[in-house]
Amino acid sequence: MTEIICAGYGGQGVLTAGMMLIHAAKASGMNVCWYPSYGSEMRGGTANCSVKFSNEAIASPYIKNLDILFTMNELAIDKFEKKVNLGGYLFVNSDLVEENKQYRKEIRVVKVGANSLAEKVGNIHGSNLVMLGALVKATNLFDKEICLDAICKYFEDHGKGKYNAKNVDAFDAGYNCIAK
Repeated sequence: MTEIICAGYGGQGVLTAGMMLIHAAKASGMNVCWYPSYGSEMRGGTANCSVKFSNEAIASPYIKNLDILFTMNELAIDKFEKKVNLGGYLFVNSDLVEENKQYRKEIRVVKVGANSLAEKVGNIHGSNLVMLGALVKATNLFDKEICLDAICKYFEDHGKGKYNAKNVDAFDAGYNCIAK
C-alpha cells in the first residue's frame, strides 16, 4: 500500500495531481482510492487529497502510514509533515516556502522550484505537473510513460487535450530536475 497526501491552496492543482496519481496507479493495474478535502473557499482556501493505491483491496480512505507528502505551500508542510513515515518523502514547492525552513531529519526532503520551472516551460498553471514529474523520478512509483499517458488521457477526457504538449513539458521539467 502506498499512501500519499497532496496539499496546498485551492487552485494550485493538488486535487488534480492526486487524480493523476490515481489514473497512473489504475493504468498499472492497482486498486485505488482518492479522497478530497476542501477548505472554506475553493481558490485561495486550503485543499488536499488523500491518495492510496495497492495491489490488495483498500479498506479505508484514511491515511494511516503517510509515505509521501506532496506540498505546494508552506502551510501544507506545517499541517502534514509530522505525519510522514520515517524514511518517507516530503516534496516541497521551494518557490513558495521560506528558504531556511527546517524539516524533520528522518524524512527525505525533495525541493523543487515548481513555479519557476512551470514558468520556464511556458505553462504557469503546470506547477503541480512539475511536482508530479519530480515525484515520479525520485520515488520510481510508476514508469514515466505510464504517468504521462495517464496525464494526457485525464486532460483529454476533461476537454483540455489541447494543453497536453505544455503539460508534458511541465512534467518533464520536474522529472529532469531530479538527479539519479
